[in-house]
Amino acid sequence: MDATSRSTARTRVRRALERSQPWAFPTLYLGWAYLCWLPIVASGESVWSTPNVGLFLVGGLSPLLAGLGLLWLEAGRAGFASLWRRLTDRDRIAPRWWLVIGCFYPAFNLAVAGIALVTGVSSPLEVITVSRLVDPTAVVLLVAVALVFPTIEEIGLRGYWFDQLQARWSALVASLILGSVWAAWHVPLVYMAGYYEGTTFDPELWWWLPSIVLTAIIGTWVYNNTERSVLAVIGLHFAGNLTGETLGFSPELYPYAHVGTALVALVLVVGWSPRSLRGWERPRPVATDGERGASTGRSRAHSE
Repeated sequence: MDATSRSTARTRVRRALERSQPWAFPTLYLGWAYLCWLPIVASGESVWSTPNVGLFLVGGLSPLLAGLGLLWLEAGRAGFASLWRRLTDRDRIAPRWWLVIGCFYPAFNLAVAGIALVTGVSSPLEVITVSRLVDPTAVVLLVAVALVFPTIEEIGLRGYWFDQLQARWSALVASLILGSVWAAWHVPLVYMAGYYEGTTFDPELWWWLPSIVLTAIIGTWVYNNTERSVLAVIGLHFAGNLTGETLGFSPELYPYAHVGTALVALVLVVGWSPRSLRGWERPRPVATDGERGASTGRSRAHSE
């Protein structure tokens, strides 16, 4: 195939992807994960047994593979360079937002626990034990849950997909769409034998899925106020997971936490505007063509 033919083929692929947006990513994201994970659920065996653990790990890469694969097809090296800047550029994140990223979830858990104590809950939190901290297997799982998984998820969800949603809809609507798809991705985990063994988390779908959707609003609030920093949302996700594993809620406190998340999301929408989550007079940030091949060409609004 000569250079002209290759160029024509790439153009056709990019046009096809543009026509399929913004739904190409969730189709691959969910499809790949479910293809790998549903056999684990059907087997009834531990997710950590062979070959289930292999299927689990390969399926868990779906946000990363879908995001990077589509980004390469659309924007090539320029798209990867833009994503790399958003993953590594700490200057996008003002000092006050570093404070938000690091302190939001510990403060939230302590506040909810304090309210629960006042209302009669005797043991609202489950603090990580020393035995778990010295167990190598438990520590590896803790690091994976706290850091590796958020990085894999956010590169696809925020690094690739969210800009497509936000170019079409308000920050709130885009967050609800992302949150719903993100919640659907987590459903098989609840039914995998042994997945939450050794953790302080024991979710039920009736409260966990809505909580994931609402959490996406909090992530957008940070993302839009840090110049679309993927590093910022990875940091927030990391802090949330780490807090949950080291200073997690007891099972009886889950309803309180769900209500608390809903109230936080409501405050953010009312206080920072559903249109942008950056303030009522400030536009939402949107990628330009120079940043990512599939954007709408609108100018990016910079955070202060």
